[in-house]
Amino acid sequence: MSLDAVQVMSGQVKELKVPPPSNGDSRGSWEEKEEFDRDHLGLSTKPKPPKPENAVTVAVSSRVLFRTEREQKVFEQEGVEEYLRDQIAHEDEPFAPGPAFPFVKALETVNGRLRELYPQSEELFDIVLVTYNHAHVGIRLINTINHHNLFIERFCMTGGSSPIGYLKAWHTNLYLSADAEKVREALAEGIAAATMFMPGKQTEVSESQLRVAFDGDAVLFSDESERIFKAHGLDKFFEHERANEDTLLDHGPLKGFLEALGKLQKKFYAKGHRLDCPIRTYLVTARSAASSGIRALKTLRAWGLEIDEALFLAGAPKGPMLEKIRPHIYFDDQMFHVEGAAEVGTIAAHVPYGIAQKHNPKQKAGVGK
Repeated sequence: MSLDAVQVMSGQVKELKVPPPSNGDSRGSWEEKEEFDRDHLGLSTKPKPPKPENAVTVAVSSRVLFRTEREQKVFEQEGVEEYLRDQIAHEDEPFAPGPAFPFVKALETVNGRLRELYPQSEELFDIVLVTYNHAHVGIRLINTINHHNLFIERFCMTGGSSPIGYLKAWHTNLYLSADAEKVREALAEGIAAATMFMPGKQTEVSESQLRVAFDGDAVLFSDESERIFKAHGLDKFFEHERANEDTLLDHGPLKGFLEALGKLQKKFYAKGHRLDCPIRTYLVTARSAASSGIRALKTLRAWGLEIDEALFLAGAPKGPMLEKIRPHIYFDDQMFHVEGAAEVGTIAAHVPYGIAQKHNPKQKAGVGK
């Protein structure tokens, strides 16, 4: 299977449907507006966004938050001027949700729970919308955000310039884009980043709990062990892992984001919400538990990081496990596993880092990444 970023893998374009609230519980509902404190005049007010230095900042491109395939074709086939005219002509028509939409909604659900427990705290998720688009297109994006009841106050519309410098200024913890080249650029600057894809089908995900799944090597950890496997085969890999069982793996590009998630999890634990924490993390790795898994677990423990669930698959396909987990997002460095995730309806994100990229084709770029 060959993938282009944010293209439907079945080749058909379908609107992403968000499931309705269940069990009559409005907490974490994606359909109802959050209630906020009232000001001195009794008027409803929205919460202030946190300072970037205090928040877990997630920068999301407009092309992964929303479905913009039609507009992308206008840009590619008719040029930027016609693209801008088209956007202005349709600025009252909201975009449909894209692959990052359920993830962003889940972040906002976690924020709602955090505000209940810590009303004055700025340790929250802060979402920044990043786009190459001209500011003229901002009206349609704002209309879309309001239509879908998203709380996104920070925009970065670069008018064709690279957003990477702005990401650093925002203290970005994670950058999600449809542009593989810009993702590589962000990774080179030390920013956790991944290229998102839209599956042909999509499974329903939790409305009350954010679920994030990570591959191990070249995602949470460095690609040191994967290089041994690629160069010398499986037997040498096992031998290397046994010999280095007590040697910590170096960090990978997504280690910092897992760390940020863990920090927020501990705020819930401190209030007695370990068992019903609205954040849950997963390690889904091709490593074998007995022969190579112990080094991964010792590394996480030494880092002071907890993974809620660890699945060591010993080379078995990851798709069936991801279908059971139903994460809002799954990070992997190999396109083979990203495709396998998409086949079962999982939103997957490719981390173009490490030795495996020598065998991965480049993804196509476009406007509004």
